[in-house]
Amino acid sequence: MVDTPPPAGETLREIAARHGRAYDTLRAQWSRHPAWPAPIGKRSRSYVYDSAAVDAVIAEHFERQAPELEPRRLYTAREIATATGISEGTIRAERSKGRWPAPDDTSGVANRWYGNTVTPILRNRRGYRRSTGE
Repeated sequence: MVDTPPPAGETLREIAARHGRAYDTLRAQWSRHPAWPAPIGKRSRSYVYDSAAVDAVIAEHFERQAPELEPRRLYTAREIATATGISEGTIRAERSKGRWPAPDDTSGVANRWYGNTVTPILRNRRGYRRSTGE
């Protein structure tokens, strides 16, 4: 009997660990996206995927690029929403859940945050963006 090496590549669990995402996110959402690559083989009970093909799909469909905000400029929620594409309602909801920092300036009519306060939060936000027309 000849032992064949397992196919090169990664399982969904390995992909999730490498990208810092939950396995369930990859299994239930990302791997069901129409652009997700076909498996190249199996390792035990798990499908194995080509790492380069997976990275290309993740870069195109799932990664969010952090917006370029001026570090020392104060931004209102409306300005942050305009620059990032997230809604003011999302910012309010994130604040109420403790996932958004307290405003750096509350002296005016609207709360304001420095760009360097919200940029790390925006960089670490995760989400699944569905592309239309695919």
